Amino acid sequence: MPCDPSASHVNLWKQRLGHVPDWVFLRTHLETLVLADNDLLEVPDRIGSLKNLRVLDLGHNRLTSVPDALGHLDGLTDFLYLHDNQLTSLPSSLAKLTKLRYLNIGENAFEALPEAITGMTSLIELRASGNRLASLTDSIGRLACLRELHLRNNQLTSMPESIGALQELRQIDLRGNPLTHLPEALATLPRLEKLDLRWVNLPPPAWIANLEARGCSVYR
Repeated sequence: MPCDPSASHVNLWKQRLGHVPDWVFLRTHLETLVLADNDLLEVPDRIGSLKNLRVLDLGHNRLTSVPDALGHLDGLTDFLYLHDNQLTSLPSSLAKLTKLRYLNIGENAFEALPEAITGMTSLIELRASGNRLASLTDSIGRLACLRELHLRNNQLTSMPESIGALQELRQIDLRGNPLTHLPEALATLPRLEKLDLRWVNLPPPAWIANLEARGCSVYR
């Protein structure tokens, strides 16, 4: 049943909807919309009419794509949850979400980090664990505000040197990746507090000792 028409926060979590109800798109004042765990196969382009959204949760569905119209949600500042779907790519329009601070694309089927993400220059936290990422784009260095980078259980064998541009980075989780090389640029990150290398079969580089000496916790 539709909720209070004046409500600015709508939580439809686990309602077995199968589709996004039409009445949702009439609530153009919405700031929070939770559609998680509803067996959604698609999200209509009409989602782009919800210009006041700050939080959008589309996690735990069966999405294989999201519409270009998501890039029209330029008020999306707080959270975008796309985790636990069947996504392999994101539309380039999402690069317009330059105010977004938290993005979760974990537990999908990405083989490469979508280039659109590197346009989200206000991101503070990026979660991309549980995908099939074999490499990271050099342009990840554009995410100058990033504090947390979660890449557990992917197929990464190395990291780009541009990781050294993430001067605000506090935590990086690389657990369970088949890493064969780590760039020394990681040792130059001035605010790094936690580097998680558990379940990584890689001899620790000599510069790891320098990180630990200045107080960074290295888990291995």
